[in-house]
Amino acid sequence: MGDARVFPEPPARSKAGTIARIRLENFMCHSSLLIELGDWVNFITGQNGSGKSAILTALCVAFGCRAKGTQRASTLKDFIKTGCSSALVQVDLKNCGEDAFKPEIYGDIITVERRISESTGSMALKDCQGRKVASRKEELRELIEHFNIDVENPCVIMSQDKSREFLHSGNPKDKFKFFFKATLLQQVNDLLQNIREHLDSAKSLIEELEATIEPIKKELNELVDKIKNMELVEEISQEVQQLKKKLAWAWVYDVDRQLKEQSSKIEKLKARIPACQAKIDEQHNILERLRESLTEKKMQIEHLMIKTSEVKKKKSELQQRLSLAKRERHELREEHSRLTNHMQKLIKRVQSLQQQIQEMQEQHLQSTQNEEFELEANVREIQSQIDAVISKLRGLNEDENALSDKIQREMDDMQKITNEIEDLEKKQREVSTNIRELKQHKTNKVTAFGGERVIHLLRVIERHQSKFTRAPIGPIGSHLSLIHGGQWAPAVENSIGRLLNAFIVTNHRDSLVLRGCAKEANYNNLQIIIYDFSRPRLTIPHNMLPQTEHPTTFSVLRADSDTVLNVLVDMGSIERHVLVRDYDEGKKVAFDQNIANLKEVYTLDGYKMFSRGSVQTTLPPNKRARTGRLCGSFDDQIEDLQREAQRMKVQADQCRKRKRDAESSVRHLQDNLQTVKRRCKSVERDLASKKLALEDLKKANVVESSLSTSDVDELHQEISKVQDEIQENETLLEKISLKMSNVDESAHNLKLAFEELCGTAGNAFTFLFRPLEHIANA
Repeated sequence: MGDARVFPEPPARSKAGTIARIRLENFMCHSSLLIELGDWVNFITGQNGSGKSAILTALCVAFGCRAKGTQRASTLKDFIKTGCSSALVQVDLKNCGEDAFKPEIYGDIITVERRISESTGSMALKDCQGRKVASRKEELRELIEHFNIDVENPCVIMSQDKSREFLHSGNPKDKFKFFFKATLLQQVNDLLQNIREHLDSAKSLIEELEATIEPIKKELNELVDKIKNMELVEEISQEVQQLKKKLAWAWVYDVDRQLKEQSSKIEKLKARIPACQAKIDEQHNILERLRESLTEKKMQIEHLMIKTSEVKKKKSELQQRLSLAKRERHELREEHSRLTNHMQKLIKRVQSLQQQIQEMQEQHLQSTQNEEFELEANVREIQSQIDAVISKLRGLNEDENALSDKIQREMDDMQKITNEIEDLEKKQREVSTNIRELKQHKTNKVTAFGGERVIHLLRVIERHQSKFTRAPIGPIGSHLSLIHGGQWAPAVENSIGRLLNAFIVTNHRDSLVLRGCAKEANYNNLQIIIYDFSRPRLTIPHNMLPQTEHPTTFSVLRADSDTVLNVLVDMGSIERHVLVRDYDEGKKVAFDQNIANLKEVYTLDGYKMFSRGSVQTTLPPNKRARTGRLCGSFDDQIEDLQREAQRMKVQADQCRKRKRDAESSVRHLQDNLQTVKRRCKSVERDLASKKLALEDLKKANVVESSLSTSDVDELHQEISKVQDEIQENETLLEKISLKMSNVDESAHNLKLAFEELCGTAGNAFTFLFRPLEHIANA
């Protein structure tokens, strides 16, 4: 069994799509305005006519709203300030994080620029460097849809006219129109209208196909008429045969010839009948195939919409992984180039040292012993100065490392404080939500068992009350109360579980009516229990109850309806659920005492324990479970939560103070670190100058000094060290090259996967619409 855990959320970052800056020039009453906005809530205050609403209007214009849609002007040129020839609106959007819009193109900032002149207007999207990326409205529409920006929705931007219209309108139809548009139902309705238009076009296509059958039907009717005429001709021919007997034998041959001609015509007409019937059947089969294909394509479109969302998500993940691979490849190339340059410098250093040894060996033959002593004295003096500088530099480096470590520790502590503040703020929001829910439950107990949805459902049930055989009972929790106050409320609610929100009806017909009411009230997944209301309250024998001194769920509950208790006994077995105080007592009752008729044990702290054969099971508390709904009074819970919220607020303020102190300490340490770094650079320059002086002394006095064996050994040792370093760098270069090849291969595979994903999506659309075109052409 696994325990449920809650992991801390990552540190808060600026969300992609947040407006960072607004810049206006010659727009309405503003000549030049620049506003920097924060990441969260921003307030803009000012006197009437100072241009507050103009800022909202500028946002609407920047995100593609028409002039009439802002209700401030009829054309865009009316927004140009009086006396000016053009206007400019610029809006900077943050583009960081997982929800960023094409970060590889735009970077961390997207600038939406709208220019308005007397005759024309233009739009442009720019990246973080200010370079123009796109100027088509389709790109702006894609950006708006990505960040879910709908400036024409009054819940996103409510203009003065819209707010005045909403507040002062007493007409329910107007308020419904506002609700219809604000909840995007208007957009859904437009989409449904578009679908209806497609269906109408399909119906018109069917009607056209049916119209093509009409001439064939008409031709068939004509053939039937001709057949009837031919039958009439046959009757006439029989009469002619009777008349032939009366006519002279001179007319016999002529009449036979006429009869043969008419018979051949009849045979031809009869031969055409199967062909006409085959054409009719073929057109009818084509019509049936079109109807079947239309139904199939509707199902495929629904499946394809679901698959498209999955493909988009997978596409975004592949793009992000490909971007990371490219970045890693670029870093590896830079590292490879840096190591290559360093190796070239080391090779040059080895060549220089070897040349220096050769020069010293050549000059050794020309030096004298006295000059050697003098040179060695000068070298020792400069070397002692170099050693002192190196010692000082080593101490400064140690100080720098110590300060860096201390700064890192302070930064880690500050990050922990930030995470702690975010956890406290999240808990504060959860406590505030619980307080609001408890206040709502205090006003109406029914809302504790389904929220606002159950209120709507009860109103719908009341409207359709005449359709029920007997009025439904529910939610079950609203008909229950605890006998001993609220001390067992958490354990009882855990015991009954989802049945608290369920409704009870007396027959199957009432369940169908209630399901229709739930659909009308938009109450999804409503649990409906069918139970005979006429059954009396169940009597449970004492020998069928758990033999324990602890209470059961049945013993601490009181219901205002016998049907409710009967349902809880039959459906929930509450008479066999034992309630205990804590975890240890629960283990004894559930596993150690072997109590008869015991089904499950529930503790006040949320644990559930039961045995099934030889298997013992303990379920931990569900942290998302709602408790306290069966309490008789919510005031104590509200006061406890308010005290908890106040305590969290105090802790958060203390954490913020600790964070400010830590930030001040970090700034002080960073200043000290910069001072130490400047001193290190100064000492390094001094060390370099002394080393150069030492080399100059050796070169200047090489003619007057002799090369000692110790100096040559030191140079050879230095050459050996440099060669070892070259070998290490070569090994590191091989590793980097291998890693670069792996990264290139990974990037290539990701690119192929991305192309394959795009190809698969294109093939799916081609496969969806190609058969319908073939049938329509047929």
